[in-house]
Amino acid sequence: MTGTKEQARTNQTTLPNREGKYLTFALASEEYGLEILTVREIIGYIEVTAVPQTPHYVKGVINLRGQVIPVIDLRAKFGMETAAVTEQSCIIVVEITQEGRTYSVGIIVDRVQEVLDIAGDSIEEPPRFGASVNTDFILGMGKVGSSVKILLDIDKVLSGDRLDGIG
Repeated sequence: MTGTKEQARTNQTTLPNREGKYLTFALASEEYGLEILTVREIIGYIEVTAVPQTPHYVKGVINLRGQVIPVIDLRAKFGMETAAVTEQSCIIVVEITQEGRTYSVGIIVDRVQEVLDIAGDSIEEPPRFGASVNTDFILGMGKVGSSVKILLDIDKVLSGDRLDGIG
């Protein structure tokens, strides 16, 4: 029995190269984190101008100090049920890189929580769900106290979204 416990411990590979500061936020009851260096700013929810013929999770664009920025509903992108905007709803403006170009993109979240400094030995690889479930967009699973934060690679979350023609 002891050998099985040791084997289970070694299967949980920690990711020391992922340690750092993460902005945490919530979508429904799930908690997520973004590397703080990808976050440009956080703004309260503002009206989004719809753009025709975009995927259902693209809410449209906003004008942020003269820059037109595409806005993604992260709940819709993740296949979650959409929710009404509340006073806690925010748009996190992130910098992503696609095909060698850097873009600013807004992601709508239910609420921003805090910035956490997560040690590398508290971050594990994403669980394996088999070939039918893609977890490439997950940097790791951050263990904070008794909770788990899903740490996202925002470039991969938004990869495949043709944003250059929207913003």
